[in-house]
Amino acid sequence: MKTIKNIGLFLFLIGLVIFSGTVLFGDFHTTAKDIDTFLAQKGYKNEYIKDFLTENLAGKKEVSIFEFSKSVQTAVAAANQHYEQQIARYDAEKNWDKKGEQYQYIIYDKPHTISFELAKKVGTGFVKNNPMLLWILTFGLGILGGVMYILPDLILLGPKGIKNDGIYVHASTSRGWIAWLVLLYLVVFYLALYFLPDYLVNWTFILDPFSIFLNGNPASQWFVYGFLYCIVMLVMAIRMYIKYRHNKYQIIRTTSVLFFQIVFAFLIPELMASLNMPGYDFKNAFPLDYDFFFEWNLENLRNSGAIGLFILVWGTVLTVIIVPVMVYFFGKRWYCSWVCGCGGLAETLGDPYRQHSDKSLKAWKLERWLIHSILVFSLVMTTVTLYCYFTGAYSFLGISSQWIKDTYSFVVGAWFAGVIGTGFYPIFGNRVWCRFGCPLAAYMGVVQRFKSRFRITTNGGQCISCGNCSTYCEQGIDVRAYAQKGENIVRASCVGCGICSAVCPRGVLKLENGPEKGRINPTEILLGNDVDLLQLLNDK
Repeated sequence: MKTIKNIGLFLFLIGLVIFSGTVLFGDFHTTAKDIDTFLAQKGYKNEYIKDFLTENLAGKKEVSIFEFSKSVQTAVAAANQHYEQQIARYDAEKNWDKKGEQYQYIIYDKPHTISFELAKKVGTGFVKNNPMLLWILTFGLGILGGVMYILPDLILLGPKGIKNDGIYVHASTSRGWIAWLVLLYLVVFYLALYFLPDYLVNWTFILDPFSIFLNGNPASQWFVYGFLYCIVMLVMAIRMYIKYRHNKYQIIRTTSVLFFQIVFAFLIPELMASLNMPGYDFKNAFPLDYDFFFEWNLENLRNSGAIGLFILVWGTVLTVIIVPVMVYFFGKRWYCSWVCGCGGLAETLGDPYRQHSDKSLKAWKLERWLIHSILVFSLVMTTVTLYCYFTGAYSFLGISSQWIKDTYSFVVGAWFAGVIGTGFYPIFGNRVWCRFGCPLAAYMGVVQRFKSRFRITTNGGQCISCGNCSTYCEQGIDVRAYAQKGENIVRASCVGCGICSAVCPRGVLKLENGPEKGRINPTEILLGNDVDLLQLLNDK
């Protein structure tokens, strides 16, 4: 069995190396005609970019994606600089200081996005010409290797149940060198995905057949991400099924997050796009779906007829009514642990790292300040955006609509949710984003803390203080401290994953949805079930 695991690991690594190495291949040479056609499609009024692109790219052979990207960046910067100088020189004569008039000549699209779109049209080479072969050598080997590495655990793990030995021994699960390599790879991947999409254009060539089949269009970097997201969750879900095969709650919960990610977050939006509808994830609630009320999305929905109106109404009802009502009856677990794609990835790919969640008081204080600050940030951003949308203004109370949207998208949407939220799994635990950053989790947490039927009950008389529950709590809750006292666990951050109950050898912990009366213990007063106050009362 260990031989099978080693072969599986070898195949997975081969697939990963080939997948990563494909970014280095391909030719991206273009012609003046290609450039003319591309710029006409983009509708740029900045005519000088054509001269700069032609000078830097047209006629050159064997151009790598890195050279290609650099040439496009140079062309965009030079063309914009030229017009900025013209605007400054002829401002009074042409009245280019009027709002909006000068902006039609400046290119605001990100250079790497322009580079990606052009490279997608002119790229050639082995990867583009052999997508299915490359899929087998990358995704195929990765899936096969991953399954071969995981399946022998059915036998090696022995009888049903959780064995916690070894998690702080292996370099991959104890913040060792393997964990740091995984962190580095994930961080680089997310940086390229968000900020350097042109470097990943060969990955989109590999998945073009799948994208064309689903939505009729070549793959984008976001299709690659969605496809890869689903594949990773599927493979790692096999591990979850094996590890927690003694617990029906975990089996059903894992199946649920797979279903909602693959069907609702991936397949339905892609099929909607193929029908010229807005690609929409019907389970994604605001403010996690932070751009739902952005001007471009509202306009897109308004121009999409009945389906657009339905999405607008559904998204609003989901946020204002369905989310708090469901949290009242079932706690935030109904979303965070059963529906959400972020939670789904955290519970599958991130499960080996859940023991790294910081349980200290300092971490808890940081968590409460940070996650609620981001919730306020998202609400302010949405208020400014809607005010400017309906009034036609550019700012509200001195806050620029474009600035606050760009800032939130960059800091929270890209860096926190992506680069940090997932990239830091191996070192800081699998729920960094959910615990410290997700504004929807903060919103649901407030409801769960003060107006919900959900709690985790404990039986202190049976607790043997083994600490499994606290070790495996991905939200940084010291579950054992509650269990030893026989107190209900009512915390805004608890996502009800149920792992604490699954790893308890004595059945001390139970997830319940009972009457509100008696849910909160007498010592649990003030906001956030304050640890300092609890300690003070215990000392007395």
